[in-house]
Parts: sequence; C-alpha cells; structure tokens
Amino acid sequence: MRVSKRGEYALRSLINLGIAQELGLPLLRIGDLAKKENIPIKFLEAILLDLNRAGYLGSKRGKGGGYFIKQPMNKIKIGDVVRLIDGPLAPISCASVTAYAPCSCPDEVHCGLRLLMVDVRNAIANILDNYTLADVVEVTLRKIRRDKVPLPFVEKAP
Repeated sequence: MRVSKRGEYALRSLINLGIAQELGLPLLRIGDLAKKENIPIKFLEAILLDLNRAGYLGSKRGKGGGYFIKQPMNKIKIGDVVRLIDGPLAPISCASVTAYAPCSCPDEVHCGLRLLMVDVRNAIANILDNYTLADVVEVTLRKIRRDKVPLPFVEKAP
C-alpha cells in the first residue's frame, strides 16, 4: 500500500477543513486551502469533488462560499478515505479484504508471501480504521497550540 499524492492531498485537506471547523470557520475557500498546503488548485478541485461525491464534504457557492465537512468528524475513518482515493490497503490483491483477486500462486492457502501480506494489510487497517478525522484534528491542534505555532486560517490582529 502506498498513499499517492492524491491521497495525501485529500487527507491534508480534510484535516485542514477539520481544523478550520474547530476554530469556528465552518467554510474554507479552495484557494485558501490550496495556498496553505501548496497544492495546485485544479488538482485540489478534483480531489475535493471526489470527497464531496462520497459525502464527506459539502460546498456552498458564491461569495462567502467554500467547502465544509459534511459528516461528523468522529464518523470519518481515515482508512475509508484512503480506500476511496487510493484503493485497497493490501499490498497484493490476494491479501485484500475489499478488493480480493486471486494471485498466480499455485497454493494460495499455504503461500508464505500471502500470509505475510495479510498481516501487513491487517496492521495497516487496524491503525487507519481506528483513527477518525476528529482524532487527527485533535492531536494536530494540540501540537500546534503546545508549540505556540500560529493557528491556520485565523487572521492576525494588526
């Protein structure tokens, strides 16, 4: 399993939208998000559209519009987002739960590689499926505040 740039940007965007929501900013403009994360805006538009179609995000058009988190953050599992954007978590198809496909091994049941990759898949899934967006946002905000880093998306007083 490898998280693609698309997957990385999707997760970073969700985390930033979650942080903004926790800071009292329910909507973020795509330009602000792209600028903060240094993501090409057209690429980000396509990613946010996928997250919108999947029901994770909503959007509001016009002046004062932007994207917002549509579901409760404690219901958004990181593993589900990774699967949506990048596909199965298993490194090989015969070890996948959600996208199983037989491999070329003559004895799949006793294949050492498959047994190893099932363990790898389970370890990855156990971590990603037990973390929610709320968990990641909470830890991130706690670290930002602890390190006294300026809060993102919040205007500095003149």
